[in-house]
Amino acid sequence: MAIISDYQEEEEQRPSEAKKPKPSASAAASSAASSSSSSFPAAEFSARFDPSSPLGFIEKVFEFVAERSDFLAQETAERDVAAVVRAAGEKQKQKAERQAEREKEKERERARAEEAAAAAKKVEEEKKVQEVEMKDAEEEKKSGAIVPNKGNGLDLENYSWTQTLQEVTIHVPVPKGTKGRFVVCDIKKNHLKVGLKGQPPVIEGELFQTVKPDDCYWSLEDQSAISVLLTKHNQMEWWKSLVKGDPEIDTQKVEPENSKLSDLDPETRQTVEKMMFDQRQKAMGLPSSDEMQKQEILKKFMAEVDTYCFS
Repeated sequence: MAIISDYQEEEEQRPSEAKKPKPSASAAASSAASSSSSSFPAAEFSARFDPSSPLGFIEKVFEFVAERSDFLAQETAERDVAAVVRAAGEKQKQKAERQAEREKEKERERARAEEAAAAAKKVEEEKKVQEVEMKDAEEEKKSGAIVPNKGNGLDLENYSWTQTLQEVTIHVPVPKGTKGRFVVCDIKKNHLKVGLKGQPPVIEGELFQTVKPDDCYWSLEDQSAISVLLTKHNQMEWWKSLVKGDPEIDTQKVEPENSKLSDLDPETRQTVEKMMFDQRQKAMGLPSSDEMQKQEILKKFMAEVDTYCFS
């Protein structure tokens, strides 16, 4: 009886237990989560990240999560993790796009700056070319590369002049019957004034090169022309003009007479002949005597070096 009684008591208890409502899945999950959060204390995670093996780091993260919680046991874990991965990927993609756009903008700014600099440089170069062309045109207009007269000078409208390496001779026509007292001739080291009293000077300006005033003089020839003799201070150079600002001659086309060269002392004559040779070489686009000498020295030096190297 005791056995039956005990069985009945157990049967009586079972229906009462069966009457208890079963918890829903959400409640169970909530309960499990609550149980999980309460049963697993907060913990710190520490791991070394190797950029060459990112999956190894992720595996450690999941291992840590699995050990410290039951998150991965939940049905939504895989979906939630995938959502996090997608969000992180999208965020990284947007970041990369923004970075790429910034780089493109920098490149565009750099290109615009280079274009502006190139344009400014081009304008500057064109300006310099124009200035050089204008200067050359002005010099050509001023000089005109005029061939000298037979006296290695120039015939102008109101006067003419000739030269040797030592002297400059000026011829100024005046009205027939002009007296010496009406002549104005002021010769200074670097300035000349020639004309008649009461009239604008025929010649007035700064001389092309300095002269020796004490060795200069003027005379009235046949009361119809003023003749001025200037002694050059530098007697190794041809003048391009009498006074600065006048048309210039092409000194490369100067042709000194051999008879005058014979009057020079040997040293001066050698220098003049050298200068004439250099002028002819320059006119033909060939090296001067000094340049030829340097080339010869360099040639000998290179020959000696080669001999030394192969000996």
